[in-house]
Amino acid sequence: MTDTPTRLLFREDAYLRDAPAQVLAHTPEGGIVLDASIFYPTGGGQPGDSGRLEWQGGTLDIATAVKVGPAQIALVAAEPRPLPPVGTSLRQYLDWERRHRHMRVHTALHLLSVVIPLPVTGGQIGAERGRLDFDMPEPPADVGALNEALNALIDRDLPVGEQWITDAELAANPGLVKTMSVRPPAGQGRVRLVRIGQGAGQVDLQPCGGTHVARTAEIGRVEIGKIENKGRQNRRVSLTLAD
Repeated sequence: MTDTPTRLLFREDAYLRDAPAQVLAHTPEGGIVLDASIFYPTGGGQPGDSGRLEWQGGTLDIATAVKVGPAQIALVAAEPRPLPPVGTSLRQYLDWERRHRHMRVHTALHLLSVVIPLPVTGGQIGAERGRLDFDMPEPPADVGALNEALNALIDRDLPVGEQWITDAELAANPGLVKTMSVRPPAGQGRVRLVRIGQGAGQVDLQPCGGTHVARTAEIGRVEIGKIENKGRQNRRVSLTLAD
């Protein structure tokens, strides 16, 4: 199997809904490795994307995408069907509605870590809701106030962007890392940071490899649910997209 890296189209433009590609290889498990992928692979609490592939003489529904080795992505078929042969030129189509909801939830969770400035012990992103687990000895006294603070940040329509720093710069600034259980990928020479707000209006900057909306107002209103006790100092805070 070839070790040619998959070009990460979702990283170049998170709003791409379809794109051409060529089949590089098949994995032993039946995954399809493309030379370029709009499908985000499962990782960092964000699910892999779904969608479909179309080529001359065939179509295939894709259930998810996963990482293969250090630099490739494999697409997993939704059901056992003939795969496009190696070398096939095809077009990939994203289940955009599902992906966009992941983007909205993911950016909302970054803002949740702003209104609750405590270490994060875990997290999960879904199409309807998401959650963060915090190192939080006592539950917040006023969930309603947290909810209003979160939605106020969303309503500011802050720009969401990215910047890259070296592994050494990240090591010299450990405060950028909010997650206790998942460390940002190191050893590649550089790390991607997701920034919310600009200049004096910046509210958040943290390592992240996932997909996000371009501006916070795109998230829409969210609702914080009940705070769950998940251990002596571990509390789970969930949020749901209101629409």
